[in-house]
Amino acid sequence: MKSFKFVIHNFLMGILCLPLIGCMSDISRKQPLNLTFPQVQGSSLKGDAYNIPDDFSGKPRLLLIGYIQDSQFDIDRWLLGLTQLKTPIAVSEIPAVRGLVPWMIAKKIDSGMRSGIPKEDWGSVVTVYRNADDIANFTGTEDPLNSRVVLLDVNGKVIWFHDRGYSASKISELDRVVRDLNVRYSE
Repeated sequence: MKSFKFVIHNFLMGILCLPLIGCMSDISRKQPLNLTFPQVQGSSLKGDAYNIPDDFSGKPRLLLIGYIQDSQFDIDRWLLGLTQLKTPIAVSEIPAVRGLVPWMIAKKIDSGMRSGIPKEDWGSVVTVYRNADDIANFTGTEDPLNSRVVLLDVNGKVIWFHDRGYSASKISELDRVVRDLNVRYSE
């Protein structure tokens, strides 16, 4: 009888842990060019609610998406490069935190992020919990240390995408695309 209880216990624990294990599995790379970004909800570290991409419509927007904490290093390199090039684009960092447990402790996670990010930047960091899997399925999560760099047009369609880590040639390419895009929308 003891072994039967052990089997039932392990079975139930496995079922309960599936959402936790599933959140860490890699999703193959995607190429979302010319696709509309999925509708997701998030909150900035300032506390503002966002519906992405709808709340960014009307102007091009660059999303720097990270799936794990360690992708912040790659995101910071992109931000530094964009700043050095003075790339004229609104940028939002999107921590896409997958899984049931993170969603349950979202306030604690956001508090931890606030402690490491200057207050003046809190509005540009929009954390997505509940819909993080929608973003992951859209971009893929393979090589999670690399951020997903997603340029949206005025309608939320992806017009430039990169997911293989910071690259000087790619940031130069992105800068040219953004400048051309801005000229096109100003005419």
